[in-house]
Amino acid sequence: MRSAPPTSNDTKPLASISLDLDNQWSYMEIHGDSGWEKFPSYFEIFIPKVLDILDRFNLKITFFVVGQDAALDKNREMLSLLTARGHEVGNHSFSHEPWFHLYPKEHIRQEILKTEEHIVRVTGQKPIGFRGPGYSWSSELFEVLIENGYVYDASTLPTYIGPIARMYYFRTSNFTREEKDRRNRLFGSFRDGLRPVKPFCWNLHSGADAKLLEIPITTIPILKTPFHLSYLLYLSRFSLNLMSLYLTTALNLCRLTGTTPSYLLHPLDFLGGDQIPELAFFPGMDLSGKQKMEIFERVLKELEKHFTFGNMSLYAKSVLPGGDTNS
Repeated sequence: MRSAPPTSNDTKPLASISLDLDNQWSYMEIHGDSGWEKFPSYFEIFIPKVLDILDRFNLKITFFVVGQDAALDKNREMLSLLTARGHEVGNHSFSHEPWFHLYPKEHIRQEILKTEEHIVRVTGQKPIGFRGPGYSWSSELFEVLIENGYVYDASTLPTYIGPIARMYYFRTSNFTREEKDRRNRLFGSFRDGLRPVKPFCWNLHSGADAKLLEIPITTIPILKTPFHLSYLLYLSRFSLNLMSLYLTTALNLCRLTGTTPSYLLHPLDFLGGDQIPELAFFPGMDLSGKQKMEIFERVLKELEKHFTFGNMSLYAKSVLPGGDTNS
C-alpha cells in the first residue's frame, strides 16, 4: 500500500486524527463499576470544549460515536454539533462491549446497523468507517462492514503491550472470573504486535471484491509501542522531557519508514480528575484538565512539524487505489 501523498497546499504527508467518543458510562462498565446502567455522561462538558480546541487549530477529525449515546435524546444536541462543525462521524458499535469479537455475525450486523441508524438520525451523516470497542475485531465484522458499504475499519492496534494494559485494568477492578473471561481480549494480544503499522486491505474469502481498507492505530514503527496521547500523558507524569524524547523518536521512525500516523485521541486526554472524579482509576487522571490541554498543544505542534492532518475518510481516499472513498 502506497503512502499518502502530500496535499496540494503542503509538502508534508497527509495523516489522520480520530477520537473515540467513549462516554463516562462506558469507562465505568469496562471497569466493572456500578451505576453505569444509568448512562452518566460528560458530553456537555467535553464536546463543546474539544470542538473549540479543534477550531483553534483548524483541525477536522473523525469522531467514533457509540450507538447507545446517539440513541439517548439527552445527547442529541451535543452529538449534532460534531457534523455541524465540519467533522466526520464513525461507527463505534452500539453497546461498546470489548468482547464484541465474540458475537455471531447476525448480532454484529444488528449492532452496526442500529448504531448507524441513530448516528444518521442525530448527525445527518452516514458512517463509512468503524472502530471496534477495546480494539476488538473479527472476520465476521469485516464481512458485515463490506456488505453495508463501509470503506474502512480502524480497529487494529499493532502492539505487544496490550496484555500489560489488560492486567492493569484487572488489578484495579473487582471483576469476577466470568467477567475477566469476557474481557480476555481487551486491548489485544501479544500477536497483535506482528500486525502491520501501515494501512492495508483485508482479503476476505467471500468474493474477489471482498476487500476492506484497514487503517491501524499507529504505533512506533519497529518498536511497536503506542504513542497516542493517552500514553504520552502517562509519561508526562514522570518527565515532560522523557515524553518529548519518546514522541520525537516515534515521529522520526515514522518519517524514516514512510509511515503516516493514524493518531488517536480519547475524551480523558482532555478531561482531568478534577472534572470527572468517578474515573480517578484511569491512568493520567491525576492530571488536571488544564495540564492536559497544555500537553495536547505541545504534542500537536510537534506532530504538525512533520505531517498535515485530516479526518479518516480523507486519509482513506488518499491511500485507496484510485483515490475514491465513494463518499
